[in-house]
Amino acid sequence: MISRTETISLSALHADAVRTLSSWEAPDPEQDLLRHDYLAHLDARVDGVWRSCRPAHITASALVVDAENGRVLLTLHPKVGRWLQLGGHCEPEDATLAGAALREAREESGIAEGLALIGEGPAKLDRHAVRCAGKDQPENTHLDVQYLVMAPSDAVARISEESLDLRWFPWEALPSDTDASVRRLTELARLALR
Repeated sequence: MISRTETISLSALHADAVRTLSSWEAPDPEQDLLRHDYLAHLDARVDGVWRSCRPAHITASALVVDAENGRVLLTLHPKVGRWLQLGGHCEPEDATLAGAALREAREESGIAEGLALIGEGPAKLDRHAVRCAGKDQPENTHLDVQYLVMAPSDAVARISEESLDLRWFPWEALPSDTDASVRRLTELARLALR
């Protein structure tokens, strides 16, 4: 059951998600189709930004970038078993999707100071099936809104309990099993910082 505080927060976050996705200029037809799917989800579900929303919900993630050293910070996700950008579910204290992505980046990177969004909106969208409720539960669909976040060149990352490992990887030396979504985010970061 959602509390009154969560309902108020959800309303603000829901409104921000609609605003963000409505104003975002998708870079290609595939991303624009996803954008419209996300907006249809939000139109149909007032709780569409909340992890309890099934079978799908909005999530926010961030690729943390160290431009000066030409590298990105990835987490070895315990449930997925792959190197991914930082991110996850929206929380009651999140007023915006960008704020949720920054919060997740801070929590999962251990970098408390100096993280800043790159650009004014999302870098891309990614829809993927996960078992965020546990292995014995049905799959959910994460409607992930992905941001780029700049870290100071002297930032020291510290692993959190939400990760098996946390490492900086050079742009051109991502782990061999890195999925296409993370590779595309890395490419977008390089393009944004030219």
